[in-house]
Amino acid sequence: MRRGVLAVHADCLPLTGQTPRISLGEGETPLLPAPAVARAVGGGIKVWLKWEGANPTGSFKDRGMVLAIAKALESGSRAVACASTGNTAASAAAYAARFGLKCLVVVPAGHIAMGKLAQAMVCGAKAVAVRGSFDQALTIVRELAEGHGVTLVNSVNPFRLEGQKTAAFEVVDDLGCAPDCLCLPVGNAGNITAYWAGFKQYHAAGRAASLPRMLGFQAAGAAPLVTGAPVLKPETFATAIRIGAPASREGALAARDESGGLIDSVTDEEIRQAWILLAREEGVFAEPASAASVAGLLKASRAGRLAGARQVVCVLTGHGLKDPEAAFGATGQVEQVEADIGSVARAAGLA
Repeated sequence: MRRGVLAVHADCLPLTGQTPRISLGEGETPLLPAPAVARAVGGGIKVWLKWEGANPTGSFKDRGMVLAIAKALESGSRAVACASTGNTAASAAAYAARFGLKCLVVVPAGHIAMGKLAQAMVCGAKAVAVRGSFDQALTIVRELAEGHGVTLVNSVNPFRLEGQKTAAFEVVDDLGCAPDCLCLPVGNAGNITAYWAGFKQYHAAGRAASLPRMLGFQAAGAAPLVTGAPVLKPETFATAIRIGAPASREGALAARDESGGLIDSVTDEEIRQAWILLAREEGVFAEPASAASVAGLLKASRAGRLAGARQVVCVLTGHGLKDPEAAFGATGQVEQVEADIGSVARAAGLA
């Protein structure tokens, strides 16, 4: 039975005697060996996949959401709200439904995977699509929350990042040490900020002898941390990281600089190739944005930027079933044939 991050990591989280110990069974996600990715990287480097698609709503967002919702309940809030490219909306809606809160999600029209929107709506959230970007949606929701007594549960809520840092604890506990490098996608930049906070906390407590280099990767069409300027119209098929003005920009840059790491960009084609590699050679079906971590690792390897690394962890942030349209776009439709063995054998290349 998965106990949930508030129970497993209570000693490392800002809980009080009044914080309800709620859970949907988040956390304790697998750390999978990735031999195919390791072969592509070369150099004898061991590669591991932190598979966050195994969380209750299929993404890493559940780790932070459970604490944000618990604190909302502790404060007496009756409603929560978020802007989202999808995963935050799905997570907020699920936890709000389970624990008796109303939920509003504001999404950028035409820029959210249908699997994620479906999750939020079937859990009873009120979904509103705005004709604009995620960044515009977040501005609206922040102002709305301030004026209407609603708890904002985006990653600007500090409890979100406090919960998300528990993934770093798990990586250290599973490996027995911190990895040499941690690779992860960067969109709104909360996750790289949270992981770094988690590694530093474990290190300060003597539970990790070293700290990893943090390697964050944005999509080339949505790479404000790489270019140094906001992207007004971010574009990438990896919708979860289609963000032009990251709310946790400063935390991400601090993680990069303090760890001696990097934040770089990868093209949609590089993300797509890594995404297919994960599915066809590792058997892990992640959402496209997740594959930015692997695409970035491969790019860093080609550029000779992994000197001294022996163990690398790539964070896969969400499940592929959240974005089925992307999968069919990459693989094509199922071939239809007559219902006889000959037709099936010919279609399968067996005749």
